[in-house]
Amino acid sequence: MTDLARDSRNISQQQRQHQREEFRTAVRALLMTPLMTPGHDDFAAVRRQADALRDWFARETGWPLQIEQEGARLYKRPADLSASMRGLPGYDRRRYVLLCLACAVLERAEPQMTLRLLGERLLQFAAEPLLTSLGFTFTLGVYHERRELVEVCKTLLAIGVLQRVAGDEDAFVHGGGEQADALYDVQRRTLAGMLAALRGPSTWQPEDAPATLESRLRALVSEHLSDSDEGRRTALRHQLARRLLDDPVIYIDTLDAEARAYFVNQRGAMSARLCDAAGLVAEHRAEGLALVDETGVLTDVAMPAEGTDSHVTLLVAEFLASGLRQQKTDDILAASPPAGYSGHDVIAFLRDAKSRYGRYWRKSAREAGAERELANIAIERLEKLQLVVRNADRIIPLPAIARFGLGEADIRNLHEAERTPAADSGQLGFA
Repeated sequence: MTDLARDSRNISQQQRQHQREEFRTAVRALLMTPLMTPGHDDFAAVRRQADALRDWFARETGWPLQIEQEGARLYKRPADLSASMRGLPGYDRRRYVLLCLACAVLERAEPQMTLRLLGERLLQFAAEPLLTSLGFTFTLGVYHERRELVEVCKTLLAIGVLQRVAGDEDAFVHGGGEQADALYDVQRRTLAGMLAALRGPSTWQPEDAPATLESRLRALVSEHLSDSDEGRRTALRHQLARRLLDDPVIYIDTLDAEARAYFVNQRGAMSARLCDAAGLVAEHRAEGLALVDETGVLTDVAMPAEGTDSHVTLLVAEFLASGLRQQKTDDILAASPPAGYSGHDVIAFLRDAKSRYGRYWRKSAREAGAERELANIAIERLEKLQLVVRNADRIIPLPAIARFGLGEADIRNLHEAERTPAADSGQLGFA
């Protein structure tokens, strides 16, 4: 082989490797930021890989992907609509109503809008008889309501629907007069991509609209399914791939008979494809499958991580996992399920752990009675990661929690009194 031919082959290999790495970067970026603006660091890579990305998401997940000069939208639709641990941080049903009303105002707005004007027009929408009949009220007359509006605006700023031109939201919250305001550019293309539903809720006549929340959610994302064998297999593949990419773990006992049979036969090939494209590592267990991001980036809730709350979560995980380890037998499928723990058990454990680790925690976590708040934070995080499930007043550890173990402390910054505990496993998270 001549030197010229060898150099040409090396260049070709490097180009293929670059394309593969850029495609993986784009997949990961879209999973974490499904509504992406041109200002995103990886938007250029997404545009260059547009055709390959559309084909891959359509084939593996059935999620439509729209990529334009103004931005990209991956229409992610969760496989499990009943999951209660999803959503924007700090959002309850009331704040979601405000977010929807704000989007309705912006959809009718000029290219620029002030925060004060947004609030005034939102008040008109909030006074609709249907909303007031359901007990919803919003007046902007008190501090906490102005704070709610600002938090909604900050969400829209983070998503890219709004871009701040000038002003200060905090001054508006504190009621600083007419001059306390903010001016925004409204990004209409991004706003148009906010809703990931197949059918808009406004397309139903009031008398035909679904009655319950669950039926409404299903109606918004209901997809046409082919009645053929191939169509059913494709639907199963999409459903399972969505869960593997969007959730931390799939437990076999949560699948119905048809999905379980498909999953058991196909999970090796499926996980290989997903891991190769998204840079994940598959962990196959008798109880199911987890796709793990060892970098800890492809997740909303990382574990392990730095900080008091994360350390407490890892301590609680180790505590809860002890019951599973004690019951583990050679045939884990035949083992009886753990009886679980009460909230008081976790609080008592953290009260004892504070005497050992409290000097590394933030000041507020060392105060008397802080164990209750810390326990709630830890359990909520573990529930989001599908490492525990709450059953009435019991906290049941799930099999994947056994993958975490507490190691020796690695003190990073004594001045901040924070620490990062070592763990015996990689990151587990969900996008």
